[in-house]
Amino acid sequence: MKILAIDDQQLVLLPLEKRLLEFGYEVKIETDASKGLELYDTFNPDLVIVDINMPGVSGLEVVKYIRNTKNDETPIMVLSGNTKDDTITQAFELGIDDYMKKPLSLNEISARVKRLIGTPETKNIITKSDVMIQERCVGVVIPCYNEEERLLSDEFISYIDKNSGYHLCFVNDGSKDKTLEVLKDLQKGREDFITVYDCEKNGGKAEAVRLGMLHMAKKEDLDYIGFLDADLSTDLADFDDLVKTIETSDFKIVSGSRISRMGANITKESARKIISLTINFIIRKILKMDFKDTQCGAKIFHKDVIDIAFGEKFVTQWIFDVEIFKRMSIHFGLKKAKAMLCEQPLKRWIHADGSKLSMKDSVKIVGQLGQIAWVYRNKKQNTKAAVSNNLKVA
Repeated sequence: MKILAIDDQQLVLLPLEKRLLEFGYEVKIETDASKGLELYDTFNPDLVIVDINMPGVSGLEVVKYIRNTKNDETPIMVLSGNTKDDTITQAFELGIDDYMKKPLSLNEISARVKRLIGTPETKNIITKSDVMIQERCVGVVIPCYNEEERLLSDEFISYIDKNSGYHLCFVNDGSKDKTLEVLKDLQKGREDFITVYDCEKNGGKAEAVRLGMLHMAKKEDLDYIGFLDADLSTDLADFDDLVKTIETSDFKIVSGSRISRMGANITKESARKIISLTINFIIRKILKMDFKDTQCGAKIFHKDVIDIAFGEKFVTQWIFDVEIFKRMSIHFGLKKAKAMLCEQPLKRWIHADGSKLSMKDSVKIVGQLGQIAWVYRNKKQNTKAAVSNNLKVA
């Protein structure tokens, strides 16, 4: 029994392919719908699984090709995040056999497949899967500098194995220990879900994150891209909550916040907390935004603002988050930028021992904030001058 699955997001297709192969089906996957139609003609599948929202050729056009152009009754299942009544109705009117709405479990998909075309004879022992097929695909950049001892490899592997739609990009920031070796071992066998971006020289966290974000932005199947600290002081489950917020809203950036609140597991050293409050007061004055915690190492971005936020090198190494928000306000204007940004309290955040940022470093941040205020003040003036000159020319 042969199954053809067409979806523009490879991170959706790969776990689906693996599961169907376990049941003994012959499976082919394709991210390009046009090529998927060509494959349909040569592969002659017993079942077609297709997404609706794809660039170029849509899922509905695939259905029309099979039902109208080829006049074929091959069973068709739609697997899509599109939940519009008109779309679902149109799909059934065109002759599909089932419509599955993302997110849903691989167990449910398998059951629906078996109901339509049966199960191949196989000697494989099939256990239940706890993997969910998500509606969106997310890239996560994780900067690493001398993380050989602290890198929680098992937690990263466990998460991507259970949660489809995630691609992790570990950026080795010129580590002097065996971090790169650890990352390569972590990637082995999961190359489709884990990227290791190696910087030969240490450029600091800001540059590591920037290079990782720009690298991940080249991947066409990602909807959102964010970054997270390697020590998992914010865990991946909490990060997923930030993703859920951005995908169900008009926000362009959702930033985690370590502010204390009822029911949250937030711990900090008291001295660090006092310095943080002082620094945050200065940051709010510079940004003219009421951010409670700009420096949390967990943020998720809509793909279309990546170049605005990360296109140019940052002025500072540690407080580049402030620069990101400043760049947004300069590009879009303060009022519009405020509407694009969301600060969401985390359920869990633990200050990890061995943090690279010392108390002395924290004091230096005040000087760097002054540097940011000066540099971006000039950028804003230059932007206004450029706009004024353009208006005069026009």
